[in-house]
Amino acid sequence: MYCEKYEAGECRSCQWLELPAEQQLRLKQDNLFFLLPTLSAAVFQPPVASASVRFRNKAKMVISGSVEKPVFGIINPQGQAVSLTHCPLYTEGFEPVFDVLKPFIARAGLTPYNIERKRGELKYILLTQSQHTGQFMLRFVLRSEKKVEQLKKALPWLKQQLPQLAVITVNLQPIHMAILEGEQEIYLTDQQVLREEFNQVPLFIRPHSFFQTNPVVAAQLYQTAREWVRELKIDSLWDLFCGVGGFGLHCADKQTKLTGIEISAPAIACAKQSAQELGLQRVEFQALDSTQFATAKEGVPQLVLVNPPRRGIGKALCDYLSRMQPDYILYSSCNAQTMAKDIEQLVGYDVRKVQLFDMFPHTSHYEVLTLLAKVSTEHKH
Repeated sequence: MYCEKYEAGECRSCQWLELPAEQQLRLKQDNLFFLLPTLSAAVFQPPVASASVRFRNKAKMVISGSVEKPVFGIINPQGQAVSLTHCPLYTEGFEPVFDVLKPFIARAGLTPYNIERKRGELKYILLTQSQHTGQFMLRFVLRSEKKVEQLKKALPWLKQQLPQLAVITVNLQPIHMAILEGEQEIYLTDQQVLREEFNQVPLFIRPHSFFQTNPVVAAQLYQTAREWVRELKIDSLWDLFCGVGGFGLHCADKQTKLTGIEISAPAIACAKQSAQELGLQRVEFQALDSTQFATAKEGVPQLVLVNPPRRGIGKALCDYLSRMQPDYILYSSCNAQTMAKDIEQLVGYDVRKVQLFDMFPHTSHYEVLTLLAKVSTEHKH
């Protein structure tokens, strides 16, 4: 992938850009081998590669410059505003939206926030696209409510120019720090969720819910989880740290008793909407802390599926699972280092399969899916 901003030294977000795609994948796979040194080569499935350009469905743009000439992108370590509207990571639908948003900022009088002076209103623009519908969710992150009415007045023009903007919101982030978003969301459209679909499973994205940024590889990750789980012939599962329910909804069928747990209420609302559309009856989604939910239970299902944040599932949940011994654990991780540490703490399990998914090309990050099975007498070595 060629990137003029990288060549000019203005943006180095893609640290591995100079390495060929095959080498990037090999280095990631080597890192996974290194983190799981006791496993036999046979359990490692071939890694799943990504396209090296146009794979990203979400843009987080710092807005700097002036109201007449806004710059969408980053402030680099040298303190320069760098425009990333032509970034080759984004799908093709992004550039036309950015082109219209620039004059809109002047129309709506949204002064970019100046970090040094602590003045201005518009901090970020967050833009997410559904690969299924092509529609977008646009979020303006403002410092206060001061410009919300002005923004609303200018909105009809924006909607006319960009009918693909299905969900438009204002997020209020009053703190003078590099925090991406605040808690309060003001909806400017009737539609409040962006519909996505992976492998015939409808998924819904709300402003505050986490969603994978590489939809093609994410769909392959969910499909793989589905195939591995179907082979196990289970009838009950927990989907912990479930987000909008992607894993559980892929792995459950009409007979499966599925319980999905996620701390974020907006994400749980999305998961319930998907389950309803799929006609799944034996499903329960709750907005709770995953570790607290699990460790309070007296019994476990046949399969416990976990997809934790970067910190991993942690000692308390590892100890609980080691004690309760569900037949299978399916672990999806965005940080193989913490996953490897967790696996070491899970007593009484063999790793059956491990597969790497290159969700984040040009960086050292990757996603990994691991299937663990309870060591039964016939499997003991």
